[in-house]
Amino acid sequence: MTATAFPEADSALTGEFEGDYDLHGTVGVLRRGSADPAVRVTPEGCWFAFTTAAGTATLLLSENGSIIRARAWGPGAAAALDTVPGLIGQDDDWSGFDDAGFHATLPRMVTEARRRHRSVRLPATGRMFDAVVPAVLEQKVTNIEARRGWRYLVAKYGSPAPGPAPAGLRAIPTPAQWLRIPSWEWHRAGVGPQRSDTVMRAARLASGLERLAQAPCAEAAAKLQTVPGIGIWTAAEVTQRTHADPDSVSVGDYHLAAYVGWALIGKPVDDDGMLELLEPWRGHRQRVVRMIMLSGFRKPSFGPRMTIQDHRRH
Repeated sequence: MTATAFPEADSALTGEFEGDYDLHGTVGVLRRGSADPAVRVTPEGCWFAFTTAAGTATLLLSENGSIIRARAWGPGAAAALDTVPGLIGQDDDWSGFDDAGFHATLPRMVTEARRRHRSVRLPATGRMFDAVVPAVLEQKVTNIEARRGWRYLVAKYGSPAPGPAPAGLRAIPTPAQWLRIPSWEWHRAGVGPQRSDTVMRAARLASGLERLAQAPCAEAAAKLQTVPGIGIWTAAEVTQRTHADPDSVSVGDYHLAAYVGWALIGKPVDDDGMLELLEPWRGHRQRVVRMIMLSGFRKPSFGPRMTIQDHRRH
């Protein structure tokens, strides 16, 4: 990809992939619900707002077949453009997964999904703390609860996105901004003390966490788990997004093990059973899970559901 100079606070970068490219299918996992204040999808493309070492930035990614165009505004525009190759999965290498010998071992559901979604890649944002916070907010609660809390806190405490951003787009709060959120606001957001304490702990360690972006996936996941309140599930959810981790599996997820079990052998399994089923594809287990999800498979809907809790009433 090549960078082109634009007027101050408006920089751009254009690159080309071999074959088609699916922008929404690639970066969609970074969006926390349709009302995410930090990520917006419009006819122009996918908008992101976040803070770099140089300051806040708005980033717009748009696609035209295999052509990807990135534009950025704000004091962090140049730094935001530096993240684009990882963000769009430019270096995400599926060759081992697509190798004829390996491919032959995969279930038909997975190979068919891969055939239909060859333009999807795994994104690597490189922004550790920004991935830790929403993952922590999603611990042991429903998506509805987690996204409600994320939406409230980012909308209220994030910074306005610079440039011609869509109305309401906000840069994810910096660690210092998260640390200034008072306890009653966590309560209003429906975030219990265990999760808010973990976010605050991570915010105090943010500079060290950011260095993990340069570490191998397994090392980054292991070191994340040394932070009290961050376990194997949270670490996997983070490295899947920050490192384009092709092998991490979200062990401990409320639904995933049963979903994978139903998809692969027609019955639910626990975490150990899921890992046993995925073991033949070690090194690419996250790719297998992504393809199962993209296959359109839906497991039977009977069984207990997580109860939505409203911490704001306590």
